[in-house]
Amino acid sequence: MSSSKTLRKLEVASPVPADIDIANSVEPFHISEIAKELNLSPDHYDLYGKYKAKVLLSVLDELEGSGDGYYVVVGGITPTPLGEGKSTTTVGLCQALGAFLDKKVVTCLRQPSQGPTFGIKGGAAGGGYSQVIPMDEFNLHLTGDIHAITAANNLLAAAIDTRIFHESTQSDKALLNRLCPPNKEGKRSFSDIMFRRLNKLGISKTRPEDLTPKEVKMFARLDIDPNSITWRRVMDVNDRFLRKISIGQGPEEKGMVRETGFDISVASEIMAVLALTTSLADMRERLGKMVIGNSKAGDPITADDLGVGGALTVLMKDAINPTLMQTLEGTPVLVHAGPFANIAHGNSSIVADKIALKLVGPGGLVVTEAGFGADIGTEKFMNIKCRYSGLTPQCAVIVATIRALKMHGGGPEVVAGKPLDRAYLTENVALVEAGCVNLAKHIANTKAYGVNVVVAVNKFSTDTEAELHAVRNAALTAGAYDAVICTHHAHGGRGAVDLGIAVQKACEDVKQQLKFLYSLDISIKEKIEAIARSYGASGVEYSEQADKQIEMYSRQGFSGLPICMAKTQYSFSDNAAKKGAPSGFVLPIRDVRASIGAGFIYPLVGTMSTMPGLPTRPCFYDIDLDTSTGKVIGLS
Repeated sequence: MSSSKTLRKLEVASPVPADIDIANSVEPFHISEIAKELNLSPDHYDLYGKYKAKVLLSVLDELEGSGDGYYVVVGGITPTPLGEGKSTTTVGLCQALGAFLDKKVVTCLRQPSQGPTFGIKGGAAGGGYSQVIPMDEFNLHLTGDIHAITAANNLLAAAIDTRIFHESTQSDKALLNRLCPPNKEGKRSFSDIMFRRLNKLGISKTRPEDLTPKEVKMFARLDIDPNSITWRRVMDVNDRFLRKISIGQGPEEKGMVRETGFDISVASEIMAVLALTTSLADMRERLGKMVIGNSKAGDPITADDLGVGGALTVLMKDAINPTLMQTLEGTPVLVHAGPFANIAHGNSSIVADKIALKLVGPGGLVVTEAGFGADIGTEKFMNIKCRYSGLTPQCAVIVATIRALKMHGGGPEVVAGKPLDRAYLTENVALVEAGCVNLAKHIANTKAYGVNVVVAVNKFSTDTEAELHAVRNAALTAGAYDAVICTHHAHGGRGAVDLGIAVQKACEDVKQQLKFLYSLDISIKEKIEAIARSYGASGVEYSEQADKQIEMYSRQGFSGLPICMAKTQYSFSDNAAKKGAPSGFVLPIRDVRASIGAGFIYPLVGTMSTMPGLPTRPCFYDIDLDTSTGKVIGLS
């Protein structure tokens, strides 16, 4: 075991207690101790209580020129609705590397949304003896980043409707006079942000009174087409009744009723901007470039056109700093950004990974997680995140479970909240072997990026040796670098030591450079079709709306962006019921939207919703506070 001062020996119990009980049984180290182990001084971070700290981006400037560690991404096979333990495996692997293999390691995870925490899936701090702690703080408010995103998103939404309202009742001259009010000396001037719009319009004048009537109209009247608005309000709660709403019902809004809706906060483009930004200056530019819709003439309208880009950056200025936490065994964790992988790009932030890679240095390891199956999370990690970061991973882990493989082999439906069918609790090697087609497809797709693939089989107590042996054989036959059985849920880092050794070897033995699935200079449709082929599709079918949007984004000059597919996580196809490795299907593209600030085009496959709903019995039934101790109970 490593001699680090902040490593903790776990006393494991069997059967494994509830996640929250394990988390509450361990007293975390003061976060300054974790920071000290990473050679961070108090000048490098701001404390948020005893167990969390925001790491400042100035660390990157100080470490510029120093070497990076190895970069590992954890994806998974196509999951059941219960999840297959990707976060748990990510944490367990890091506990093994840091606490047992004496490696400098940092775990980089997304911040969980409160939607799943109170909805179906529960929290995302890992589980069993492989968790981030304090898990209640991790799963709830953390350091307020998602609240900042919510506030910024909704400020922009308010600015859009307010601008349409005021333009409808005022002349061009009156608009200009109100946008540029006189100072005490009676002189009018443009605010700094207004020069961004003037430059975009090709107007070089610096005084409002010098504008011609035509220029006044161009500058002051955005003339937003209400039917083109793609920007929606957000909140970090699953609420199906907000998917479609009408606004402007009050008498003071003069009949300006419009149909819109809410998304969950983590689906906001501002979340994607946070995850993909590389600096404060870069974030300012990305927030200002976000397109909210078009003018009636068909030109894109941005947050900077509305004059709000600077204010959004102010709301996000602390959120850009990753949050330092710790695992149960005292290894460091950077938590930052939390986009879903099915409706967004599903990866934690570039800045957290860059800071972590410098902190661990050459020979150290940074392990980050990509959401859901490798067809969406890992694909977006490679083709979107690594494109913008310039970072190259050496190893990709694919997490598999016997349970999910049996489902892919033709097992009965797995439903959250219902007991598992007997097929999942008794030995059935043939069912497991049949389901390995899903694993093999993920291995082949991931290997194509030029990384070594290690399969981590997350072992459950009902799995048998014969079933586990079948998965290992299938993984190696499909081209995996190694396949390892892990018991980190039951044993913490000790249960993932073999995985840690395999990952380290895979990193040291990488022979190829990163290869993207598609180049950026091909058309939007060609990129979509390249991704569809990686799923096993024989073709793509575009709705009339999708065709129209693709034509518009191409005309507006956005065709050079990468693609972020919004697709079900439960199948390679658009149909969640199609398990295994379906092929020959036609992938339907219902609509195409653009996150210009974040920097991607996102096609909507089938009937993806950007606002989840609550089930009959949500997780919140189990969550409460022990009022005698102040501790949270029932969080999973």
